[in-house]
Amino acid sequence: MNEYNAKGLSCPEPVIMAKKALKENKDGIDILVDNVASKENVKRYAEATGYAVEIKEEGMLWRLMIREQS
Repeated sequence: MNEYNAKGLSCPEPVIMAKKALKENKDGIDILVDNVASKENVKRYAEATGYAVEIKEEGMLWRLMIREQS
């Protein structure tokens, strides 16, 4: 799975990154974020576009595993 690093980016940059990445990787991506607003906004975008999202907290980061709905 392709991994994208959005650490240090503020919204809407992580959402834009996820949108571009999902156009290239329709089966899904992993994206790392380091703030709550980015976590919630990327999750909201992915779910609104039909993807399933699993979130794992990794220390001071969140890994959003965005996958195609089965």
